[in-house]
Amino acid sequence: MKAVTVEDVPISKPIVIAAMQDMGNVGSIVIDFINKSLQTKLFRYVSIPFPNYVVDNGGYIDFKQEKWEYRYGSEGSLVVFGGGMGQPQTNQELYDMCQDVVDVALQHSAQLVYTLGAFHTTRPYGKEPKALVTATTIELSERIQKLGFEPTPGSSLITGFNGLVLGLAKENGLQGIGLYAEIDNPQVPQFRSAKSLLVALEKLTYQKFRGLQELDDLAGRIENEIESGLWRDDPTG
Repeated sequence: MKAVTVEDVPISKPIVIAAMQDMGNVGSIVIDFINKSLQTKLFRYVSIPFPNYVVDNGGYIDFKQEKWEYRYGSEGSLVVFGGGMGQPQTNQELYDMCQDVVDVALQHSAQLVYTLGAFHTTRPYGKEPKALVTATTIELSERIQKLGFEPTPGSSLITGFNGLVLGLAKENGLQGIGLYAEIDNPQVPQFRSAKSLLVALEKLTYQKFRGLQELDDLAGRIENEIESGLWRDDPTG
């Protein structure tokens, strides 16, 4: 993994929001939306030199080095990391990337680390998926629940970046919160689930994200395609 600092910026005690592509693309949809809504600025990126996939653009492919960006907004009070496509493909790369996020958070005396992702459920939630919460301590989780959030049910494994980054944050003495939105189909981009996480973040971080209606519009478009039989999970099938 290669880390490159593009610009030294005056960031102090920020909130860090970090997530990568996962089931239903929920984590990456949220990160990309925050960057667009808040017009965040790039200050650092990390890259992995050996991607194990190509991107099919519908008849032609792109093959390029994977790269994930650190961006800042709200006058340095917010750091956003991740989004885009894919996750590291080896355990070592995954650990290195999560540790890099934690190191950046520590360097800037971060107040809190948030991560985001999907929670696969069979509960019929219609057009209102819930945002469920877990945290690095019982005390922090209870505080968040008092604000009206439900905890993740039972015991389960949270795999990949959107789980491991919480573990490394805890090991390094940082407080962290995981927000995971309900989804019913991991193969379809879940824009309503992403919106539920953004609404939760607005409540928890006092940020305001413009243009949330866009996610409802995108969700409606996909739902119409599924109902009409135009949606195909596997474009090669």
